[in-house]
Amino acid sequence: MARIVSTSGQAVTQIHEPWRIARSPPGACRTPEQAAQLRDWVAARVPGTTAAALIEAGLPHENLNDYDVWWRAEIEATGPQILCFEGLATLAEVWLDHQSILTSQSMFLTHEVEIATHGRHALWIVFRALNPLLDQKKLPRARWRPRMIPKQGLRGVRTTLMGQMPGWTPPVDSVGPWRPIVLLSPPPFEIRRLDLKSGYENGRGWLSASLEVATDTPPVLVCDGRRLALKQAAGGSYGGQMTLAGVKPWWPHTHGDQPLYQVFLELGETKIDLGHTGFRQITVDRGPDGQGFGLVVNGVPIFCRGACWTSAEVVGLSGGRETYKPLLKLAQSGGMNMLRMSGTGVYEGAAFYDLCDELGILVWQDFMFANFDYPIADQGFAVQVAEEVAQFLSARQLSPCLAVLCGGSEVHQQGAMLGVRPEALASPLFDEILPAAAQAWRPDIAYVPNSPSGGALPFAVNAGVGHYYGVGAYLRPLDDARRAEVRFATECLAFANLASGADNAETDLQAIMERRGVPRDLGADWDFQDVRDHYLALLYGIDPGKLRRDNPDLYLDLARATSGEVMESTFAEWRRARSPCAGGLVWTLQDLMPGAGWGVIDVKGEPKAAWYALKRAFRSVQLALTDEGVNGLALHLTNEMPQSIEVVVELTCLRDGKTPVVSVRRTMTLSPRSALEISAFELIGRFFDITYAYRFGPPGHDVTLARLLDADGATLAEAFHFPLGRSALTTEPLVTASIARDELGWFLTLSTDHLVQSLQIHDRGFRPDDDGFHLAPGPDKRIRMSPRGNCETPTGEIRAPGGRILARY
Repeated sequence: MARIVSTSGQAVTQIHEPWRIARSPPGACRTPEQAAQLRDWVAARVPGTTAAALIEAGLPHENLNDYDVWWRAEIEATGPQILCFEGLATLAEVWLDHQSILTSQSMFLTHEVEIATHGRHALWIVFRALNPLLDQKKLPRARWRPRMIPKQGLRGVRTTLMGQMPGWTPPVDSVGPWRPIVLLSPPPFEIRRLDLKSGYENGRGWLSASLEVATDTPPVLVCDGRRLALKQAAGGSYGGQMTLAGVKPWWPHTHGDQPLYQVFLELGETKIDLGHTGFRQITVDRGPDGQGFGLVVNGVPIFCRGACWTSAEVVGLSGGRETYKPLLKLAQSGGMNMLRMSGTGVYEGAAFYDLCDELGILVWQDFMFANFDYPIADQGFAVQVAEEVAQFLSARQLSPCLAVLCGGSEVHQQGAMLGVRPEALASPLFDEILPAAAQAWRPDIAYVPNSPSGGALPFAVNAGVGHYYGVGAYLRPLDDARRAEVRFATECLAFANLASGADNAETDLQAIMERRGVPRDLGADWDFQDVRDHYLALLYGIDPGKLRRDNPDLYLDLARATSGEVMESTFAEWRRARSPCAGGLVWTLQDLMPGAGWGVIDVKGEPKAAWYALKRAFRSVQLALTDEGVNGLALHLTNEMPQSIEVVVELTCLRDGKTPVVSVRRTMTLSPRSALEISAFELIGRFFDITYAYRFGPPGHDVTLARLLDADGATLAEAFHFPLGRSALTTEPLVTASIARDELGWFLTLSTDHLVQSLQIHDRGFRPDDDGFHLAPGPDKRIRMSPRGNCETPTGEIRAPGGRILARY
């Protein structure tokens, strides 16, 4: 049934605290009477997990799946009530006083139980030990066994894989009422079924409703101040569709605005809040050969870029708005217009999708299936899955942010890599059950069987959707990003990304030496620090191991820069006008534990150098450079905005990072929603060996700078090319820095007489809106500074790689 936010006249009580928890051996306590004899009860909160409560109490929290865990609280009410359990992880039994009222075997299901109350009552929940079940449960023989998940029995249990993948996530077992428990008074009307749909066609929005409700008063659907009395059909149901001319379309934030419209049902004096919706149309462009995958929103092709979501709080699994918002705001301000919810995680709470609606972030939604050969032939398992996906999709019916529904993560890939022939990978789960649910509840968005899928082998990236690690884990040269002909990378560019330079360098170095928090595939003899170091050597021509020993500060700074340089280079290739690629999502958005993890945001919520690099790569109005060898440099200009923009393109080649040897300007108009490519030879108007491909003599320059300026002379984007490599420049720049304030807040102004690569701003009290960038001679660079806490005035240092202080402010 569609999500009901609230109903007038219905009392809602959150049962969040005080709760108490205690552990017992598996099966030691079968009833609340026996559990009441347990000792060492600990305070807890709901929503929450056992691990979070134990950590807060300063107690060990390991191996929780080896125990039964009892939760108890008191509720007070009189008369008939409804107990709503929005998520119980995972094998749960619930009692009210001494009466069993619910048994649940899925972390992903919501349950409503009608109860009779007469004052104070004891509410008991026991979460049974999962590991004994995994050892005993008989499942059909699997066609393959994924190596990354040691507990193979998890394929038959509907629970998260987070915490169960050594080398990927911290070892934490998700046990407890991880989503809210709510006590509801009976609603004025019993709605037995509610189906809502919305869309946008031919410049008009539309909204439909179909419901079964016990009433003689026709329900009224309300949106944007417009009202539609629903008509009664055979069988007593009501339905209707309203057309809303004049509503504004919803866009991803990189392409436009996000108008949202509240939706209500009125049944007499009762008002039912159904949340909000945005009106947009999403279609899929398969390309001229039918092998591609690209999203078209409101008739406009969208280059989707962003990252794969992990968790806002891996221990407590918080689903609150206050937990999601800082991370989602960083995703938005970093230019990301899509996040992928991987099948290795959980379905996030309603607040997550509400925020993505508000912020203009598209969501690629995997169902929570990953890697395993799932036992869908088991009737009980199939019933659980059908209920799970129906609950999730019906509650998200009006969310405009949902863009793609995907069967799961790397299921087909695992099977194919472990020897299963592609034609034998068919499964009713991905081929029948999930697409049928998607069509029933969200027919407005695309369904993809698996991520990756669509090529000659599921993991081929030149057809369908792929997980691209050619540049990255497979150590391919940077030009493989073009050669691979990636169509849509739902995962890519995983590195052990170091925290920003504002953090303590000594701590970083110690973490590096211990490889703390560095992701590793189970059984592999390499990790993602090795991957990053490979590209450090490629970009800078330096032995990373020797550099780490001889000059650890320089090693740390170049290691930070490396991930970002590779990401910027790759997205410059993929966003070219002639590229077949329609999207790339970096693995991952945020770290799950301290150390150099995959995340471009660290475990404390601070952006890393890689996040800043992606922010530069993801600009809606963009200028990028690619090395075309003997064809010189290509300039790639993109304008994703709905209006044309008057711009000036500047191209300058510098000797010694200072002296211009070539300098040209061109004024032009960037059309709305456009991408074009210009040859540097065309701009210069004569031959100049700009990529040093011809090598007729000594090189004339060591860096090329391209700038894109608006009509007022403000810099919109910059791009750099190093024909001799990034280590060729050995300059002593003179950098000036000053801090000032205007009506928008603090800003830092920087200037230099020589190019500075990967300059870092160290300010513990304020966060810059750009960092790790190349600073070139020319116009001053202005950087906004946002307070991290209660600091009043920015105070910090400007540093070159290696820690040399260039300026203070």
